[in-house]
Amino acid sequence: MSQPKVLFVLTSHSKLGDTGKPTGWYLHPEFAHPYDVLAPHTRITIASPAGGEAPLDPSSIDKTDKSSAAFLENKEALWKQTEKLSSFVGRAQEFDAIFYVGGHGPMFDLAEDETSHKIIREFYEAGRIVAAVCHGPAALVNAKLSDGSYLIGNSAVTGFSNDEEDAVGLASAMPFHLETELDKNSGGHFQKAKEPWGEKVVIAKGGRLITGQNPASAKAVGEAIYEAIFGELVSKN
Repeated sequence: MSQPKVLFVLTSHSKLGDTGKPTGWYLHPEFAHPYDVLAPHTRITIASPAGGEAPLDPSSIDKTDKSSAAFLENKEALWKQTEKLSSFVGRAQEFDAIFYVGGHGPMFDLAEDETSHKIIREFYEAGRIVAAVCHGPAALVNAKLSDGSYLIGNSAVTGFSNDEEDAVGLASAMPFHLETELDKNSGGHFQKAKEPWGEKVVIAKGGRLITGQNPASAKAVGEAIYEAIFGELVSKN
């Protein structure tokens, strides 16, 4: 029996608005920890809108975290040789899940990427799992199903909160407020931890929509994807 397959998606956006600072996807823990959970049990493919090297946000490097330090040292090819996301249009049947890694980059490219939206629709309507963590849910904000409704419409969802964005001082650099837009397009069903930076994973739509609020939620999102692939699909929110 072949291993299940998961498509990880990284941003291709490298500039943090007009701040002059770099951005991209987050290694610690938003790529490294879910990867560590899933890699022993699944075949993982990495894609990005532009293909090739996807920009690593330098602020996400944490060499004090054993998992992330090893990931940085040994897995460089994963983000330097990504496949072009458009090559996965029409291929949802080949995979069991799609996962959008966080970092501020998705707020600028994946939030409006029509090819990404099409792939999300294809995955969901093929009965596959759609997951994202932290700012990764920016990719889901505007994604619509074939009937024109939002994927997250009338569904519990989470992502980086407005309070957390304010706390890191980057709200003014963002093209929109993620919590606000997720709440609006879900019909008021945004959920978050009781306190900023607390772990929060929301599992909805019969276990096929999995979102995590922040970096603290990254490993748990990976575990939820694992359970959705190998365990019973049960909606917990």
